[in-house]
Amino acid sequence: MSVKVRIVVALLAALVLLSPTATASAADDPPSVKLSKAQAGTGGSITVTGSGWRPRALLMLLICGQSVPSTGVTGGTNSCANADGRAVTTDAEGRFSRKLPVAEPPVPCPCVVHVATVTGAKAEADAIFQVAGHAVEPLPAEPAGGRLSVLTDTRLDGSSGLLTWFGAPPTRTLVFTVGNVGTSAVKNPLFQVGTSHGVFAPQWEEQQWRGTIQPGRKARIELPVELAAGAHGDYTVSLKYGGKVMAEQPWGVGRPWGVTLFWILVGLVVPAALFRVGMAVVDRIRPRQPARRRGLRLPEVALRLPGLRPREEARHAASPSSTLPWFTPDNDPGTAGRLSAPHDDSPTSPTTPTRKGPP
Repeated sequence: MSVKVRIVVALLAALVLLSPTATASAADDPPSVKLSKAQAGTGGSITVTGSGWRPRALLMLLICGQSVPSTGVTGGTNSCANADGRAVTTDAEGRFSRKLPVAEPPVPCPCVVHVATVTGAKAEADAIFQVAGHAVEPLPAEPAGGRLSVLTDTRLDGSSGLLTWFGAPPTRTLVFTVGNVGTSAVKNPLFQVGTSHGVFAPQWEEQQWRGTIQPGRKARIELPVELAAGAHGDYTVSLKYGGKVMAEQPWGVGRPWGVTLFWILVGLVVPAALFRVGMAVVDRIRPRQPARRRGLRLPEVALRLPGLRPREEARHAASPSSTLPWFTPDNDPGTAGRLSAPHDDSPTSPTTPTRKGPP
């Protein structure tokens, strides 16, 4: 009986481990980052490994200053060594391993190795790291009074029009809801909206919202976002307030196919126009052939008489003697009087006697 009890207990344990609840809890574990060294000097390198990330996700690895894992990157990517960052793609199980060169961030430590997703759903993780020889200063104190926190997910409202299809700047409206979790009112908060393409750092633009948010109240914020003319691809819109990134929103911008169509038409029309202009110039500057004088021609029936060669036809057409005598005009100098058809009184007739001597 004891053997059967052990088998039943083992089966129950296996079922518990394979249950959907256990699988979901394992899948819900936050992404993690581990470093091969906790401290290194400039010019060296460390190996960064991670697990629990999305499969086939593109990640960005940076060394950032004035940050701790509990508060995140305080100054955003502006406090990171962006030029020495590295990108990595996770495998099918959400793991990665990448060497990262050690570089000094633009602000003092405490420092972290910051790992964040580039596209898709936002996910990030930090690991404490010390850059040997770099200055260390306390973290800046948080401002007392009103504090804003994003309460809802951000979204981009709007759509692309016909002009955007031909290369006009894409525009959207960043919409989100913030709440005042501080003890005093926040009046006319100044936000920073940044747009980044791929792994590049965002370009920040200050935008001020007009209004007052009382403590414990919330407000719906709408901020315009505009990209450069002809922009296309995967972009990320970031929202920052008080030096801290509050939200990020991906934005997929379609290619302006109207511009491509325009250049295709230019490539077809311009060569055709140049060809027509060139042919007109050649036709104008080429020497002209002298016009030939057209002579009198016999009717088509006479030209097609059998037995006449081209030269004989031309000679007969040019010679006035080729005309039959009974069709000669009355004023022809070679004839006297009206001519008529030949008759029997012709001098050459054998029956007509000839006269000799004077009459």
